[in-house]
Amino acid sequence: MSTKHTHSYYAASKNLDLRFPKLKGDHVADVCVVGSGITGATAALELANQGFSVIVLEANRVGWGASGRSGGQAIFGWAAEQPTLEKLVGQSDAKKLWDISIEALALTKNNIKKYNIDCDWRDGMVHLGMKPRHDKELQQWHDDLTERYGYGSLEMWGQNQVRENIASDKYTSGMFDSNSGHLHPLNYTLGIVNAAKAAGAQFFEESAVTKIEHGDPAVLFTKQGTVKANHVILACNAYMDGLESSLENKVMPVGTYVCATEPLDETLTNELMKNHISACDINFVLDYFRCSGDHRMLFGGRVSYSGVAPFNLENAMRKRMVDIFPQLNHVKVDFAWGGNVAITMNRAPHFGRLKPNVYFAQGFSGHGIAATGMAGTLMAECVATTAERFAIFDKIPHMSFPGGRLFRTPALVLAMSYFRVRDLL
Repeated sequence: MSTKHTHSYYAASKNLDLRFPKLKGDHVADVCVVGSGITGATAALELANQGFSVIVLEANRVGWGASGRSGGQAIFGWAAEQPTLEKLVGQSDAKKLWDISIEALALTKNNIKKYNIDCDWRDGMVHLGMKPRHDKELQQWHDDLTERYGYGSLEMWGQNQVRENIASDKYTSGMFDSNSGHLHPLNYTLGIVNAAKAAGAQFFEESAVTKIEHGDPAVLFTKQGTVKANHVILACNAYMDGLESSLENKVMPVGTYVCATEPLDETLTNELMKNHISACDINFVLDYFRCSGDHRMLFGGRVSYSGVAPFNLENAMRKRMVDIFPQLNHVKVDFAWGGNVAITMNRAPHFGRLKPNVYFAQGFSGHGIAATGMAGTLMAECVATTAERFAIFDKIPHMSFPGGRLFRTPALVLAMSYFRVRDLL
């Protein structure tokens, strides 16, 4: 198990080098949080600010997982779109879930300001269509969110307007959201961790939880220590690693990948993506891209269901990037990396209680920068005051992936092959 951040642009440009000890000996806390990504760190911050004693256990380094590796887009909604959520929980609760997702964006922006987190936040995100079917889907999506959900920050772009903002001829339409945006995810995560530490939360790295003895209080075991806690928050997402099989079976860890070019001329980055916006297409297996604060193109895409990165990842990502932006054909790629996201069968988030005093949030399905922070906030609410809002998520039905840990990957590959073929049509 690695104790270093993956070799990524984010790790190379992080502005805090936080180090925490291993857990040794026996400890007691009001709350023990497992996982130090955005979910766990936000929960710890919220609870420490309210006077709870909090211990956070991290198997590797703080921010080691998806929170420190992702594409960095913070966007509205959930990976499961509103019509899907309406079918799962009904119109009223689907609206509540939508409102929570918009609050998640506000929470992210507020945290950046409140805790003075240097993470290069930029406003603006556009969802891009590549064919007539996409154009219709984007228009329907826009109309639903505007008319039925009252979301007022969307703007439809035709092909000409897309090309004024994105220097590629691949796209036929766009739905721009001025409320969404993008950031440096590792610096944001480390900023939340640092704020939680300042509020009194204790963090321990290289302290993987090997067993939980459920009870009131619960006891969590690591190789060299224990934590006795009245409440437990599981914020492991794609990295449950056998700790709780009933939760692990509800999600599939899927590899996704990003590359970062060398720094480009500022004039070129402004031409590639006007006004520093971010973008993604609306294929099921999508590409997403943005320019960093130091004028690199960050381009993400591809998926792997095997846990093995594509052969020659740098070249694979370069090929996809140059297909969209031929202008970058001779540009050097400085970094290429990957990480796991946790997807659910229905792509809806999987939040709930494992025991009366054990809360979990997972299955963000690649839609986590803002949503993970909100998950941490909601679990903190459960501990401190009420589970009313968190309970809405418990109404979402979730199926286990067939075949358990051994055979769920082939089953998913068969299912995803259908969507990949559909993307090509």
